[in-house]
Amino acid sequence: MSTTTRILVAFLILSAVALDVVLHPLLHRVERQYNEAAEEPMVDIARLMAALLEQSITEKGEIDPAPLRAAFIAAQSRRFNAKIYNLTKRNISTNVYVTDRTGKVLFDSERGHAEGLNYSTRRDVKLTLLGEYGARSSLANLSDPNSSTMYVAAPVLHDGEIAGVVSVSKPEYSMQTFVNETRTQIRLLAGLFFVLVMLGAILVTNVFSRPIRKLTAYAHAVARGERAAAPPLGAPEIVQLGRAFEEMRDALEDREYVQTYVRTLTHEMKSPLSAIRGASELLQDPMPEAQRAKFLANIEAESKRLGTQIDRLLALSAIESRKRLEKRESVPLSDLVSGVCASLRASAEARSLTIAFESKADLVISGESFLIEIAVSNLVQNAIDFSPPGGVIEASVIQEGPDALVVVLDEGQGIPAYALPRLFDRFYSLQHPSTGRKSSGLGLCFVREAAELHDGEATVRNRTDRVGARAVLSLPLTASPGAARSSKVV
Repeated sequence: MSTTTRILVAFLILSAVALDVVLHPLLHRVERQYNEAAEEPMVDIARLMAALLEQSITEKGEIDPAPLRAAFIAAQSRRFNAKIYNLTKRNISTNVYVTDRTGKVLFDSERGHAEGLNYSTRRDVKLTLLGEYGARSSLANLSDPNSSTMYVAAPVLHDGEIAGVVSVSKPEYSMQTFVNETRTQIRLLAGLFFVLVMLGAILVTNVFSRPIRKLTAYAHAVARGERAAAPPLGAPEIVQLGRAFEEMRDALEDREYVQTYVRTLTHEMKSPLSAIRGASELLQDPMPEAQRAKFLANIEAESKRLGTQIDRLLALSAIESRKRLEKRESVPLSDLVSGVCASLRASAEARSLTIAFESKADLVISGESFLIEIAVSNLVQNAIDFSPPGGVIEASVIQEGPDALVVVLDEGQGIPAYALPRLFDRFYSLQHPSTGRKSSGLGLCFVREAAELHDGEATVRNRTDRVGARAVLSLPLTASPGAARSSKVV
């Protein structure tokens, strides 16, 4: 499990625990809130009934419950259908009992069950007789927590004295429908809130982890040796981290680049410098003119070889330090390859070679013509170096899907299996069949770098139709192909 996923899971667990901690007392508070809301109108009802009973007190100061009894019998006998939101009410759930000043029950609306009993010890009656606010809540069934009934009492006064008590009762189950609905809605809202928090956390995590994933992919690409540009990033902190990655990459690449180049350049220059030094020392002694001319030619050849190697190193170092093309232009590929073949004609004829060029269509790519020209020149020159006298080098430009291909075929000895994976390595080269010497090993490396800068690819394989090598430079097209061209020899 990734660190990001662990953080997300931990956040969601903490959110769920926090929500449960808040939700539990809130759900418990709902029932109490409804009870408190119901108690307030019960106080009003008790006061009104006390005032009504005060109108029926006898001359002896005793309460006559007969009018109240008749009113309850009439009300309870009536049928009604009251739709209160999701609750349908069909009977009266409010009850009343009346006591005298001693606490004896004179009237009980619940079919007179409690009439004659002494309720002076009941909290609602006891406190009211003492002149205080009397209320209580009692369970009808001790094993059922939902059987609680609320009682609110009010004093019945006569000549300023308490003549009795009227107590209004209401079972809590009558409000349970509203309590349950409110709890259900709270749970639904809490669940919705948690889902929104979860989605928000996932979104935020994804937004913040996306730059990190890009940096990770970038680091992997660098580790694989790919030419990867630093990805676009969002937050300033991530941008700074990306710049630090880029600086670290440049520093590491520069250090390795310099070390590799110094080692290889020293090794590659030893041979021509030794040849030049040896020839120059010999030229200081008297010798036949023919031999002197031979040593002078050797010095000139080795100097040219050394100069060519330095030029190629400079060109390769310049292209390897670039991560993208600075300026693109439309490059007519067929004309460019035709020009390269024409420029190398003299070199090919000196080896008794023929260069045949064919273009299937006028293909246009976007890039830097100078880099592409050097890359194509390296491929054709490579074919010249490894072709036997009298051979034919075939260069062509074709379209394959969305790409333009520059294909160079030679008739040399082919490429040994052990060398195929290393052909594009810097400084790796095979011996030329004609001279037995190796080249700088930089040409194909330059071709690969140029191809990658143009979002293309370079490959070299053995031919399947006959002996020889097949080099391909693949570049993405930016224009539709035009009319076909015919083959020609340059």
